[in-house]
Amino acid sequence: MSLSIPGITARALAGRLAGGEPLAVLDVREPRERAFCAIPLPPTAVDLHVPMNLVPARLDDVRSAGADRTLVVYCHHGVRSRMVAEWLAAQGIADVVNLEGGIDDWSESVDAAVPRY
Repeated sequence: MSLSIPGITARALAGRLAGGEPLAVLDVREPRERAFCAIPLPPTAVDLHVPMNLVPARLDDVRSAGADRTLVVYCHHGVRSRMVAEWLAAQGIADVVNLEGGIDDWSESVDAAVPRY
């Protein structure tokens, strides 16, 4: 069964972050991708990096980070993050959204200083 996960655009995420909304942002990319670039987050956001294959083992960490805030999941283009977001929702995490287009869209529509790959 596939759960319907809401999506958020890069511009909408940027607006929520700029407005100081407390969010948890989960990057599910591989360490080499994270080393190349990441979405810069303000102090109001929790920044988590848990590669997709490690999410089940770190479920408690992810659940804790998203306990009192929206959990935004991202990857390169939004495919892996959608799968992770659906899995997290199936584990009972209610307020989870997927960054549509991933960090690639962030680079194109929000912050050109974040390198594309």
